[in-house]
Amino acid sequence: MNIPDIIIAVDGYSSTGKSTFAKMVAREFDFLYLDSGAMYRGVAFCAMEAGLAREDATFDEPALKALLPSLDLHFRRTDGATKLYLGERCIETEIRTLNVSNYASPVSALPFVRHFVDDRLHAFAADGRVIMDGRDIGTTVFPDAQVKIFMTAEPAERARRRYEELIAKGENVTLEEVGKSLAERDYRDSHRETSPLRRADDAYVLDNTHMTLHEELVWMLGLLQGKFGLLESPGLSW
Repeated sequence: MNIPDIIIAVDGYSSTGKSTFAKMVAREFDFLYLDSGAMYRGVAFCAMEAGLAREDATFDEPALKALLPSLDLHFRRTDGATKLYLGERCIETEIRTLNVSNYASPVSALPFVRHFVDDRLHAFAADGRVIMDGRDIGTTVFPDAQVKIFMTAEPAERARRRYEELIAKGENVTLEEVGKSLAERDYRDSHRETSPLRRADDAYVLDNTHMTLHEELVWMLGLLQGKFGLLESPGLSW
């Protein structure tokens, strides 16, 4: 299917499967996948390693602002997947822990961090044909994206998904802890002063509470066919 070189913005709540969905669409329709949340997690991880993150999820902001220009955070395609690197070091696994997650939202609320991340994302997307997920991609980072999607799911389902993901990684957490962490992050993201989480007026809503990955992909195919008048229907690999 001949999809034009566009930018697809995917926003939504935590643990709605934004990254899984975006990666799947990237593979199926030959787009470059960029994970904005990974970049914020990377900043949080670097701040924690440098001793700039406090127990109350605040930061030594002057020191962090001074640190940012030296951070060589970038994406690489490795083994068919897009992963985050710090210089030559792959930090994809380290940034996916619950502890880093708890610092990712506060660090993303800092305007100078958002400016740093936005600059990186715009550079990666300069040639178009990218799909990017996060919390303010369609509202702030790429407000002119040709396709915007807002993903949501019921809170209990999101907590279950995140809990199973963390348990599979060997983390010692409870479902209650995970649900509380998600609720707190939802609140912070939706109420922060800079680029709060919200649905763009022209975004398509995808509630995947009861959907399989294949059903999500079929939904996306229908959206692209309808929006761009594409008659060709490729055989989906999922």
